[in-house]
Amino acid sequence: MKAANLLHGYWRDHAPVAGISAILFVLCLIPVILVVFASLSTTVPRPGASTLGSLTLDNFTSLMTPNAANAFVNSLSVGLGAAIIALLIGGSLAFLCARTDAPGKRFIFFVGISPMFIPALVGALAWSFLASPSSGFLNVALRNLGLDFAVNIYSLGGLIFVLGIYYAPYGFLLMRSSFVLMSGDLEEAAAVHGASFGRTLRTITLPLVLPALLGAGILVFALAMQNFPAAQVVGMPGRVDTLPTFIYRLMSTTPAQSNQAAAVSVILTIGLLIFTVLQQRVVSRRKFTTVTGKGAISRQVPLGGFKWLIMGYVLVYFLVSIALPMLALLVTAMQESPFFSTIAQLIQPGALSLGRLWTTLQSLDFHVGLRNSIIVSVLAAGFGTLLSFLASYIRHRSISGCRGLIDFIAMTPLAIPSIVMGMGLLWTWLLIPIPVYGTVWVLVIACIAVFFPQGYQGISASILQIGNDLEDSAVLLGARRARAVRTITVPLMRVGITSTFLLFLMMSMRELSAVIFLFTSDTRILSIMVFENFENGQIQAAAAVSVYYCVVIACIAILGQVLGSMEKRRNASQHQPHSLAS
Repeated sequence: MKAANLLHGYWRDHAPVAGISAILFVLCLIPVILVVFASLSTTVPRPGASTLGSLTLDNFTSLMTPNAANAFVNSLSVGLGAAIIALLIGGSLAFLCARTDAPGKRFIFFVGISPMFIPALVGALAWSFLASPSSGFLNVALRNLGLDFAVNIYSLGGLIFVLGIYYAPYGFLLMRSSFVLMSGDLEEAAAVHGASFGRTLRTITLPLVLPALLGAGILVFALAMQNFPAAQVVGMPGRVDTLPTFIYRLMSTTPAQSNQAAAVSVILTIGLLIFTVLQQRVVSRRKFTTVTGKGAISRQVPLGGFKWLIMGYVLVYFLVSIALPMLALLVTAMQESPFFSTIAQLIQPGALSLGRLWTTLQSLDFHVGLRNSIIVSVLAAGFGTLLSFLASYIRHRSISGCRGLIDFIAMTPLAIPSIVMGMGLLWTWLLIPIPVYGTVWVLVIACIAVFFPQGYQGISASILQIGNDLEDSAVLLGARRARAVRTITVPLMRVGITSTFLLFLMMSMRELSAVIFLFTSDTRILSIMVFENFENGQIQAAAAVSVYYCVVIACIAILGQVLGSMEKRRNASQHQPHSLAS
């Protein structure tokens, strides 16, 4: 009897950890294992295979070719260049928004984060319309002005530029929080002792935000290196290959060179794993404490006569990242004829029409793509949030000594490029005898797997802020644990849960890399429609779908803002003192 009780207690303590770990293992680790297996084998995982193939290192010889070496060098250059641009733009906007008396700080904040809501695929597509060497709007305008100069976006510099401006929000958000929390005491002391603004910035301000600066830089470097959509749209026309586009090309050839693609994927993953670990260590450092129990007010730097020059800089970035690209998409979608030699032709009567946009809105393909995108995003958000909650709850509420395993498995996809996860998920769900391949469910699984680390971190941050006293008290008073969680813990975590749901929703709607190998003609989503139209030379169709794609993403962003405002008002009303008057 005693042994049975011990066994029951052991099972009760460890079964939840084992169960959630098994689910995450299938979701996050098996795809990576299969990619590694394929890189070391003469065959790829597939249903009905009679043998597993023999082990070999010959697949890695593809890395010794000039094309692979060129792709590797280009990836490093893109990562470094995009990180520098993103830090310069994002850091400067963060400083203006948090530490200066610049006018229109709300507008600066909006400009700082708004490019995040434009998928890199759409941003790259828009800039291909703006700066294509032969027919880009900017180059046509330059020729009309008689200037012997052209902007070529189809180049290594063009790719770096596009990724830099669309990853700048990451630098803005990470560095703004550091600037906001920074005490102004040291800067005030330097100013009192006669230090100039430039010297104070160089010797005090920047060293204090160094962890945020380095963390943002490493993050952008890793994101730019693994970016596939922008590299394919902007890089490939100019024969600028990167490792993700090299992997895609190996998988897309006939016959597919899947083993060689897996070998390249392993090398890319190892490199990103190193940078991810480095970024996590840098961000978690606490050697630059400037917020103490004394309290402090951050020093506001007066801009003086430079205020409007600074606002001009903000407006230029807004034009480059939002206004011009969106205008280019709209004009391209509305052109009656894609051929024009002067900008003046575009403003002539009949040159622009809503016909293409209206035709796209009525087309069956668009309806299917929109429906699939909404289904995939909502299901991924719902199940991803639920799984994130279960994993985080078991990790932080369980007494099992093995609960740390959940952290390891849950965070693994953070270091895996999305296109590599997509390749691994393809082989995983071809092998597992569950009929999800060829349905929207495999796309849902892909989005959950790729974005699970972000969801898990978001839920964990909320659950760690809530003590388990109320929940335990309810259990002691006779409530089942599930009821205590449903009626106490979940309502207290509604902000974190809602934020995680919206995060999954937004990121799933934007995703392309992870689903590029998983879709069928019946399961195409909006990102796939944009990509295929561009690849097939249907430029106007790609622009029209992109316009609606951005509208859908904007609606999600607005929904997040509305829910956030409602939550703030609810919290404010709950904290207002109640009147005792009868």
